[in-house]
Amino acid sequence: MHEEYSAIAASKHSIRNTIPARRGLITDRNGEILAANMPAQRVVADGSHIKDKAALVAEIAAPYLGIPVAELTERLAQPTNKYNVITPNLEEDKAIALKKELDKKGLRGLYFYPNSVRTYPNASILSHVLGFMSRKNPSDEVLVGVDGIERSMEQQLHGEDGFRHIEHDRAGRELVVYRGQEKAPRHGSNVELTIDMALQSILEAELENAYRELKPDTAIGIIADPKTGEILAMSNRPTFDPNNLNEAKPDEMKNRAIMDMVEPGSTFKIVVASGALNEHTVTEKTEVYCEGGRFLYGGRILKDHHGYGNMTVEQILIKSSNIGSAKMALMMGDDKYYEYVRRFGFGERTGVALPGEIPGLVHPPARWDKLTITRMAMGHSVAVTPLQMVMGMSVIANGGKLMKPQIVHSIKDEDGQEVYRFQPEVMRQVIPESTAHFIAKALAGVCDDGGTATLARVNGFDVAGKTGTAQKVNPKGGYMEGKYVVSFLGFMPAQDPRFVCLIMIDNAKISSGLNYGGLVAAPIFSRVAEKTARYLDLVPTAPSMLPIAFSEPSSRKVTQ
Repeated sequence: MHEEYSAIAASKHSIRNTIPARRGLITDRNGEILAANMPAQRVVADGSHIKDKAALVAEIAAPYLGIPVAELTERLAQPTNKYNVITPNLEEDKAIALKKELDKKGLRGLYFYPNSVRTYPNASILSHVLGFMSRKNPSDEVLVGVDGIERSMEQQLHGEDGFRHIEHDRAGRELVVYRGQEKAPRHGSNVELTIDMALQSILEAELENAYRELKPDTAIGIIADPKTGEILAMSNRPTFDPNNLNEAKPDEMKNRAIMDMVEPGSTFKIVVASGALNEHTVTEKTEVYCEGGRFLYGGRILKDHHGYGNMTVEQILIKSSNIGSAKMALMMGDDKYYEYVRRFGFGERTGVALPGEIPGLVHPPARWDKLTITRMAMGHSVAVTPLQMVMGMSVIANGGKLMKPQIVHSIKDEDGQEVYRFQPEVMRQVIPESTAHFIAKALAGVCDDGGTATLARVNGFDVAGKTGTAQKVNPKGGYMEGKYVVSFLGFMPAQDPRFVCLIMIDNAKISSGLNYGGLVAAPIFSRVAEKTARYLDLVPTAPSMLPIAFSEPSSRKVTQ
């Protein structure tokens, strides 16, 4: 009897085969699949079966596996290695063809087990949010999320692999009767994002057009719901295709919406206006003398584009007066002004569920010189992220609340049961609702005749927002001559905002005389906002007019 069992044991080869958990899907808020799994095969070599046929097997398999024959021969010629993973994810059609070819030649030793490959149906669209997968180490068999949602939601998406003990006879066939312990995998959960792919497509198309026409270094766009903090669309240029990582450059893979630090320029003036009003440093009727356009302070002359006299807070915002903003900050004082900068969320991470977010840079008053407060009031000497700018403007749009930005809408387990549902999260009440409404009214004036952003108008709607034009910071110190980061940050409808949108263009290749937020970024905002309003089926809030952003031909001249 003992000899009989010994013979059976000698004829069998036992291995522990991993049963991979199916990775969860990533979808948009409407269920459109953004990251999926394509059937594939894990190819495993049993060296004890290959024996002296390594070179022959390698010659046949190399073209299918994409591995040089010499390298593959060396990897196959390991008679003591019974579970040698040659590739974890071979495309299904290639695996089937290779298996047929080996069977035709009567060669054994390569075994095929079901697996899957991560695929992104929309290619580069939303790639910075979705992220991608890779091996932590070259020798690792399992892929993990290393950026974007794939990384931040790795635990929920991955699930838990199962296993099965398998016995093979000398011919390489599984002996089912000897199948040992088995544990079923726990498949990953599906992650539903707050993203709406219809809005994402609108934003992507407009940014791509701007990127091609204006040839900027970078372009960034964000659409968010100011009342809930949900991110509805987020796009960056340059971009990459997560299906073809070998062709992607590091500079293209950076999610600049949360990783770039920029001086916000005049969009930052909402902070000093809000703070000065809320602290009763000024009232709605207070007039600030703007020195005729030249203000000598701290040994430096601060200028406005035009010479202004006395201006109210509303007029300072509409005309984007640097001097008026600086004077309001001086009236508040360093500590109080700094307090409001921080209240608006600048200098700290927003907490969005995306990896790599930076806090920006806001120095405390102890590190300021005499000029810092005047420069910060107009959006210089401070570094913020585009997402922080959107959440800061949302404070004005939603009645004074700083919301935590949300990118995950819900999570469902493998059985389709919802295990998490997004809930709006108020970080703090920054300013009273009355103050927010007053600032919003002033920002609506920015887009009216006489404001700096008439090109941001949308036919049939009241738009509120602020232009931004900031000279580009030189990493070595100082500023780059003739290079600007321009933006428009606004919301619509002005009275009851449904969305906030930021358009930011870095170093557009146009004449410096045209490189302003109101001329470059505002028209892009207008087109995005008009299409967004149409998609959301918003009811018009203003009399119809000729849509400026569509009717006026571009006067921009692209320079090489």
